[in-house]
Amino acid sequence: PDKCLNLGFQTFHCVFSFGEILGLEIRPVQEDKYPAIPSSSLQSCVGIHRKTMKYILVVAFLGAAVAFPINDADDDKIVGGYTCSKNSLPYQASLNIGYHFCGGALINSRWVVSAAHCYKSSIQVRLGEHNLAVNEGTEQYINSAKVIRHPSYSSSTLNNDIMLIKLASAATLNSYVNTIALPTSCVATGTQCLISGWGNTLSSGTNYPDLLQCLKAPVLSSSQCSRAYPGQITSNMICIGYLEGGKDSCQGDSGGPVACNGVLQGIVSWGIGCAQKGYPGVYTKVCNYVSWIQNTIAAN
Repeated sequence: PDKCLNLGFQTFHCVFSFGEILGLEIRPVQEDKYPAIPSSSLQSCVGIHRKTMKYILVVAFLGAAVAFPINDADDDKIVGGYTCSKNSLPYQASLNIGYHFCGGALINSRWVVSAAHCYKSSIQVRLGEHNLAVNEGTEQYINSAKVIRHPSYSSSTLNNDIMLIKLASAATLNSYVNTIALPTSCVATGTQCLISGWGNTLSSGTNYPDLLQCLKAPVLSSSQCSRAYPGQITSNMICIGYLEGGKDSCQGDSGGPVACNGVLQGIVSWGIGCAQKGYPGVYTKVCNYVSWIQNTIAAN
């Protein structure tokens, strides 16, 4: 069978194609679970770009499939974007476990929203960052007090891919560290949005930037999204990007914010490859979760 393997810095992005022989679809998984393998064929090489694969699938002679973990979660970055103006996105967070592994967005002084597939029981949230390699004097490093995944999150489908992080102490809000508003309505098709993160900048190969990257991209229609990913898009997902390819989020951007008209409308979630023609990025549709966010914050 064909095999597609991309090993990136801080990221083991693993994709396999078994074509018509086995008709296997490799889905993103949590680190403590084996990948779900539905017996329905999909694209020849499935690259989970916001959510990275963490298992190698070995196919034995008798058709048995065995999964072996190859690395912990590391996610996505921006392909085809540009370096953001320094400290222009004060809501941007870097989730850190000794290294940057996911993004997030500060929604009030004590809470950050990210993707559920970025879950770790303990996370250091880094705010006020621009250059990850340099202490610029604007940063605030705050440990998590609680990390709460959506109760209906599915690691096999990535439905409800949203998570809240309560900070152990309140962030000091200033021009470098500030919040982004939650939506009061869902975003319209065609709206230009701003995606940001420190993920991989290459659609083929790896280059993880120190400087925060930005990308402006349009919201696609639900029909365009469903045609790109038949049978995989739920009502809690939204596609943002370019069907012609070339611009996208990628490994290392997971959990990061999508701001539309200054409001948090998306969370970097998943996709096939990075910036591949016909496969736009898929994002958690934040407008569906405002009540859950508010209720969870009130209860914790």
